[in-house]
This record gives sequence, C-alpha cells and structure tokens, in this order.
Amino acid sequence: MTLVLLLTVVVGSCSGTSDRNATTNATTNANATAAAAAPAPQAAEGKQRPDTLTIAMSGDMMLGTLFPKPALAPDSGKHVFDDAAPILQAADLACGNLEGALANSGKSRKNPNAKNTYAFLMPTYYGKAVANAGYDFVSIANNHVNDFYDAGIQSTIKTLDEVGVGRAGSTHCDRDIKTIGGVTYGFCAFSNEPATMQLKDTAIVRSIIADLRQKCDVVIVSFHGGAEGASARHLPHGTEYFLGQYRGDLRSFAHFCIDCGADVVYGHGPHVARAIELYKDHFIAYSLGNFATPYGMGLAGPTGYAPLMTIRIDGKGRFIDGKIHSMLQTRGVGPRLDKTHSAAREIRSLTEADIPGGRLAIADDGTVTRR
Repeated sequence: MTLVLLLTVVVGSCSGTSDRNATTNATTNANATAAAAAPAPQAAEGKQRPDTLTIAMSGDMMLGTLFPKPALAPDSGKHVFDDAAPILQAADLACGNLEGALANSGKSRKNPNAKNTYAFLMPTYYGKAVANAGYDFVSIANNHVNDFYDAGIQSTIKTLDEVGVGRAGSTHCDRDIKTIGGVTYGFCAFSNEPATMQLKDTAIVRSIIADLRQKCDVVIVSFHGGAEGASARHLPHGTEYFLGQYRGDLRSFAHFCIDCGADVVYGHGPHVARAIELYKDHFIAYSLGNFATPYGMGLAGPTGYAPLMTIRIDGKGRFIDGKIHSMLQTRGVGPRLDKTHSAAREIRSLTEADIPGGRLAIADDGTVTRR
C-alpha cells in the first residue's frame, strides 16, 4: 500500500514527529532522482506487516476561533471528540482536515466585516485535542490555513509537531511520512489556495505521489476542493467554481492520483458529504463534509452531517470493506453518534445518483461492501 509521484523537480517537505503508536516519523526532502534510488522501507526485524489495515478519515475540523471574537469549545476542546475518539484510536491510521490556523494571535488577511468572509484562528491548545482524539495526520491544504499569513501557517506546523500529529499540504510541508506498527504511511494533501500544494499542478502531484510510493507501504492523498453548501452535494463532471474561484475537476484528480500510485484518496471542502467510489479497486471519498466544527460554520440540514469513514485495505492498498459512522453536529458540541444513520443514508443516495453502476453497496447502518 503506497503512494508516489515522479518528476525531475526539487520538491520541499518537512519533518514530523512520533505519534500515539510512535515508532518512526520521517519526512521526505528529495528530488525525483533521489526518490527513484531510495529503497522501499522494510518492516521492522521480527515483525510481519499485517495483511489488512484499517484507515479512518474525517472531513473539516475547526474546534473554535479567537477571531474576530472568541467562540471556543469548552474544556480546551477535549470533549469535542468524545464519540469519535474510540473509532479513530481503533484504526491503524487516522487522518482529517484541519480547517484553519493553530495560533494564539495574528493579523488576519480577511476583513471580518465583509460579506461571506470567514477567518479561523484556533488556539494552539486545540492541537492537543486533535492528537488525543487519535489523529495521525491532518491536511493543512485548505482555504483557511493561510487566514493569518505565513506566521499562522508556521505556528500551525510547530503546534502539530509538538503534539506528534503529521501534517502535509503547505508549501512548507508538502508531504509527511510515519511508520506505525511496522507499516510506513505516506500522506500528502492538495487544494486550490495560495501557500498550499495545488491540485491542478499535475506535475507536482505526480512527483509527490511517486516519491511516497517509493518510500512507503501505504500512500494516502487528501484534497480540499469543490463548490460549497447544500446545493453542492452532488458531484459534477468537469471543473467546479465557487464565488468565481477554481475549485478543481475532482473526478479527474482523484482518478489521476490512483493512476499515479495512491492507495486511498479522500476529499473535503464543500461542507457537505458527497459520493464514494471504488476506482481500480481503490477507495475514493469525494467529500466527508464537516466533522468537528462546533462554531463558525453552518450546521443545518446536510451541513450538520458528520461522517467518520473507516475502511479496510489489503496489503496492496485495495479496498476490502468499510463503515460510514454517522454523526450529527450541534453548535458548541461537535460530532455525536447518530442512531438514524443520516450521513450514511445521504452518502448512499448521492453515490447511487452520481456514480451510476458503481461497485460499492452501502447498507442502512453504513456498512460499505463491494457489489
């Protein structure tokens, strides 16, 4: 299970730290020639790599903001993940999208009085809440990581390093690698925003995936794209735009990543869930919507659905089965398990409509199997 790209371009990366299962956390800093020459990692001596692995994925996380005035989850955010943490911690690997900067102060790039303007400044102590929930990697490739300029990005990276959560998607750290339980995971992330790795730059996408494929057992790609809001639930064919901004051709991008060597591809950005797909035996989630956003984002209707996706993959990164753990959000609380399975039913409906003849079946309880 692995993900890699190749091009004769020097691509930056940044180092990581150990996480909850901590063995090794390394990062790439190489050009394509070095990547091609690097030997594939081996399982630790005396350890046999498991035949199946469980990957947990969630969408946007923004636990609360200091800007323009504080709206913060209580108790340092430690209870936001009460229902999700057991699922995240039970997985072999867990990843999500951190929607905003982790910093205690800063000058915003955005005018808080302008219409449709949002800037997210999460206090750094929320980094510990994300780590304690069980996340191993987070994407910082999104349209809010740069809300407080480069200083906000640098503070985010520093905070995540201090709590042992891997991060990728910034021009400062385009990819990250961790070895957990004898398995080496490569993680990269892309969006359409300045200061992040661009999903429309296919040469860079290919290069990063090729590098990770060479060095890792499993390669995971995260992307932030697509139009936003309840009207953007369906996955279109072709390029999307929102408020005049390019938001990607997401079907083509996800397929391209798998063609380049990615094992798992998952998305976020529309603030609503979208369809899932099996492409060449590999899993794609086109949007996992909002997940832990108790403040600062709309939570009415489908924007309040908070799916937590777990999948099992085999030794070659191929999808075996999965589960959509349906959660709902309420303001000031975060995601809580939903016995009516609203998110799973929503994703099933969207998958049937937008991936006709698709190879995934979704049961009433969110169990996902091959057709």
